[in-house]
Amino acid sequence: MCLIVFAWQPGQALPLIVAANRDEFYARPTQPLAAWHDAPGVHAGRDLQAGGSWLGVAAGGRFAALTNIRNPDLTTGLRSRGELVAGFLRGQLSAAQYLDALAPRVGEYAGFNLLVGDGLHLGYLNALQAQPRLLEPGVYGLSNAALDTPWPKLHKAREGLRAELSAPHADRLLALLGDDQRPADSALPDTGVGRETERLLSSVFIASPHYGTRASTVLLCDAQGNRQLIERSFGPHGGHLGEVALALGPGA
Repeated sequence: MCLIVFAWQPGQALPLIVAANRDEFYARPTQPLAAWHDAPGVHAGRDLQAGGSWLGVAAGGRFAALTNIRNPDLTTGLRSRGELVAGFLRGQLSAAQYLDALAPRVGEYAGFNLLVGDGLHLGYLNALQAQPRLLEPGVYGLSNAALDTPWPKLHKAREGLRAELSAPHADRLLALLGDDQRPADSALPDTGVGRETERLLSSVFIASPHYGTRASTVLLCDAQGNRQLIERSFGPHGGHLGEVALALGPGA
């Protein structure tokens, strides 16, 4: 998952709104959003290479999502980052408890950003900072650096979400996630991957022959614990592969 914009508004009619793109090599085997039969109550996409996930929900208002950190100097971790999402969704720890337990072990994984929510609190952990925090109400963006790092695509998507908050609708949020316009070269970050790769990765929606946006996901959670979850899947050159839409009650 390489871009997540979200609104955390506890006490509002829709306390959690998420719009997220997962970017990955098209060849990496993936199962689209579905119920996990080996983990009752978990609904998420699944990385079939390592078994984890990039975004999902579970009963009791649980939510988790992940991005990597783009830095070619970081070492490869011994464990798959996707297990961090799966571990929270399968478990019973609060958001704060889970991140506090994880913080001393971030070195076991390649660089990551992790969001976890338990229905009452939304927590964030950046592996390089290793300082868990519970987020205050607000509108946030997360890509492949730290929270709210002002990359052009993050700013564009976050402000697009902010503009929808008065009457959020899944189709409009999915359209926001489908924006493939690239910013000017002068606005690109330098993350050590070269100018051509920076250009490829600079749009909200990425498409190429081998790597790009594999899934666009929208999550709308209401104050009663009902959740609407929609995922669109894509293949090479951004070709549309299908859509999954779930309506889940508080206990599902």
